[in-house]
Amino acid sequence: MNAENREVKADWIPVSGFQLRKAGVQFDAVRVDGDEGRRLADRMEALTGGEPGPVVIEANGRRGVYFLVPPGSTARRAWPRGVTRFNAGPAHVSYVPVPALTGRTWPLAWRFPPTASDRFVHPLLLRSAVSELFADQAYG
Repeated sequence: MNAENREVKADWIPVSGFQLRKAGVQFDAVRVDGDEGRRLADRMEALTGGEPGPVVIEANGRRGVYFLVPPGSTARRAWPRGVTRFNAGPAHVSYVPVPALTGRTWPLAWRFPPTASDRFVHPLLLRSAVSELFADQAYG
């Protein structure tokens, strides 16, 4: 991580360790687990010239990959099977784990750290890439 990334100031990024953040406030999130999530992160990196927006990876458990997207961008859209959406709505609250930019954050880490407090993964590009990924698996 370079010095530029360490200077990102956003109240949703913890100073140390990691914290749960309520989805639908500063961002929504899309999680894809395991190897599929890692392949999707690689695909998003290729599609965006190496800057897809903030992506968090989990080292244990389901090995989730969390793509942080603008708030409200996941709620009223169809997403393929294999995708878990994190957002907020009437009688619905979900939380997303967010690591600090530096220090001990295990089992979480930034695959792609945020570059600005209001820059997120493009939801339509992500939805297209995940649809393509799962279609390839169904037919390949």
